[in-house]
Amino acid sequence: MTQDNQSELYSLSRRKMLAGLGAVGIASAGAGLGTSAYFSDEESFENNTLTAGTLDLRVRYEASYDSDGAVENMADSAMGTQDGSPAGMFYDLQDVKPGDSGHVEFCFDIVDNPAYMWACGDISQDENGMNEPEMAVDDTPELGELGDSIVARLAYCDIEDEELVEGDEIVSGSLVDVFAAISSGAALDGDGVAGLVPGEQSPYDEEVVGDEEAYITGACLCLFWEVPYEVGNEIQSDSLTMAFEFHALQARHNDGTTNPCVPSVITRTGEGFAKQQEFATQQETSFARGRYGDNLAAGAWEVAVGPDVGSADTANYVWTPGNTVPFSYTYDGSGNVSFTLDGVTVGSGIPAPSGKLAITTKADEATVSVANLALDLDGVPATLSGPDAISATNDGADREVTYLVFDTDAADVANAFTISGDVTVDVQGDYPGNDEGVAFDISVE
Repeated sequence: MTQDNQSELYSLSRRKMLAGLGAVGIASAGAGLGTSAYFSDEESFENNTLTAGTLDLRVRYEASYDSDGAVENMADSAMGTQDGSPAGMFYDLQDVKPGDSGHVEFCFDIVDNPAYMWACGDISQDENGMNEPEMAVDDTPELGELGDSIVARLAYCDIEDEELVEGDEIVSGSLVDVFAAISSGAALDGDGVAGLVPGEQSPYDEEVVGDEEAYITGACLCLFWEVPYEVGNEIQSDSLTMAFEFHALQARHNDGTTNPCVPSVITRTGEGFAKQQEFATQQETSFARGRYGDNLAAGAWEVAVGPDVGSADTANYVWTPGNTVPFSYTYDGSGNVSFTLDGVTVGSGIPAPSGKLAITTKADEATVSVANLALDLDGVPATLSGPDAISATNDGADREVTYLVFDTDAADVANAFTISGDVTVDVQGDYPGNDEGVAFDISVE
């Protein structure tokens, strides 16, 4: 969604609308009274056509900022109309400081059929190094804090007498919170009513006769942001890039529940422990583990979830070598997680996730295979762009460790998510019985 520090604004074209309907028929009339003759007439209707309609989305945008003139906008233009390929950067502010604020406004023109509107968004952050004042207060040198420090709200808005009027608020919090709320898609209401679930929203169906052509519109969307005065030095030199995406789907034969903002998550595999190879601080905020055992050792456990091994919630499970069993790891978005292995469930409180997700497989005189992986982000199934399986196998002196990482970020996993799949463990005849040697872990950055 973001490339080369440019925000991308998308438009969608749909050409599935039936505009006209014709028919061919014969009209006749006859009467007879005392004769054997009939009066008749024939009318024909010719050259009837079926014409496909159009659905084309244009997005009018305008951005503002308030910094007592101290901020320079480096973009070519902070306002315009996007119609066609993704828009380039239109909002590039340099030297933003505590006390600065601004807004971005989006209004929609739809040609030429009523449509349901959806919004999606993405945000990425960069630390860009640390100077001495920032080092004194910031202990995360790899993570930018600007998006977490900006106070933001997303709301419906309108222009009345050339003035911007704010309507119902859709979501508020930090800028990261706002983008997390729309990252998997948010249904927009044509009448500007907030709090509606998909299927309850009104389509954009307000007809406007413009100077050149008629079009259909509805409520505009505004993002308001402010850097509070009390924000400290931890945001010095930090930067962020935000991207918006808008979709219009025909309203006819559509109940408004179809979500076009299905997220895509890149996956990749590697050797070693995922947290060491992929996580910025080589640390987990939480983990889950299914390890091979048969409850033979006193106090042994096979299923665990929690912030770390020492404080994890655990349970026993009897494995059947060679059997494929399901598992799932579910975070509720409010600090609680559950891990289920073949019907055995454990739960725990954990810190809020802040980055990538990963599966690590470990095999010692055994084979551990995890397959059919799926990721659900806040109720929306993600499309995995990459492998959906990982395995480790070993028949020698050292165990093999491999991983698969979901390249998510804080915006993707700040809300609820679920990882699910199937696991198969098959031990060899010379397996030594070490309960740490054969396992699979789910790691959360």
